[in-house]
Amino acid sequence: MPEIPESNQSKSAQATLLALARRDNLTVRQLATLVGGYAGLQMVGTPVEIADTMQAWLETEACDGFNIMFPTVPAGLDDFAALVVPELQRRELYRREYEGTTLRDHLGLVRPANRFFK
Repeated sequence: MPEIPESNQSKSAQATLLALARRDNLTVRQLATLVGGYAGLQMVGTPVEIADTMQAWLETEACDGFNIMFPTVPAGLDDFAALVVPELQRRELYRREYEGTTLRDHLGLVRPANRFFK
């Protein structure tokens, strides 16, 4: 394993992976093969099939939302927004409009009183 330049990003994860690679005498390729993949649920299929899976998870309360990752950006994001989102909206599983202009508005949270102005 080559020396890795100092960085402020993901220091603990980097240290853990480097220690593993050095302990087991792994090459960069071996380390990438071991930890470089995504182990979460992968939804693959047509927009309708992906929406079906998402709907099933939501309706059975297997989840309350999704963190979506794309194999490519921006193409994967563009495809999802153009193909899957309209299908979710048709099923009324994804909003068509936002509640307001702030995250607090979108989540329906009350704005706290301003402690500096009475």
